[in-house]
Amino acid sequence: MKFTKMHGCGNDYIYVDGAKEQICQEQKPEIVKRLSDRHFGIGGDGVIFINPSTEADFEMEMYNMDGSRAEMCGNGIRCVAKFVYDEGMTDKTSISVISCGKIKYLDLFVEDGKVSTVKVNMGTPILKSADIPVISDADEVIGERIEVEDKIYEMTCVSMGNPHAVIFMDDVSSLPLEKIGPFFENHVRFPKRINTEFVKVLDEENVEMRVWERGTGETLACGTGACAVTVACVLNGLTKEQVTVKLLGGNLQIQWDREANLVYMTGPAVTVFKGEILI
Repeated sequence: MKFTKMHGCGNDYIYVDGAKEQICQEQKPEIVKRLSDRHFGIGGDGVIFINPSTEADFEMEMYNMDGSRAEMCGNGIRCVAKFVYDEGMTDKTSISVISCGKIKYLDLFVEDGKVSTVKVNMGTPILKSADIPVISDADEVIGERIEVEDKIYEMTCVSMGNPHAVIFMDDVSSLPLEKIGPFFENHVRFPKRINTEFVKVLDEENVEMRVWERGTGETLACGTGACAVTVACVLNGLTKEQVTVKLLGGNLQIQWDREANLVYMTGPAVTVFKGEILI
């Protein structure tokens, strides 16, 4: 099987042209786990199959490293755009990509014939508790208390096609994320598990973020998480509507256009290497 290793701000995935590589659907979860293993496989936060689509220009079929299917990945979808343009699958600089039935629209910025940066219309943030989903008596979860391992946190919950809980803290650099991340991910209040962002607000235009992604663990970046963080910041009156989100792997520019109620994400997409592996 031929593949391309790519990353967006260090959030790395293995990309496969689904039109050329025919893999049995039932076998994909196990194959994904083997390929994602950083010691015995290629190594990555998961695998993304780029498939033909009748509803959009392309389909993104994304899996976490544990083999579970994910609805959306902001860093991943930027790399999908770079892949299809750089590989000559399209010559358009504005494309649509569908993932789990939801279509996103992307603008590609090209330098020397290759895509360097991608702006994605990530759509409307979902705030209704039942739709995220998060178990709560409130219709929206904004600054709501949650007890995790005998400690009380305040969370704001947002879905960007996948569920996020945003936790604001005074310090995130020394946070023992490997210890507390799994407890958030599998907390009883999150029926479909949760991606958790731990955030320090630096000023009204800059925040620092670390993320624990369900099915993967801590990653160097999370695009949908950065979008959720920006929405949560605005809802809590902490920042402006346009924010630079500083992640371990780099920066993302996020804007929540509240008038249109749309979130835009702009960031890099990078090809690391190509190869072929026996599966």
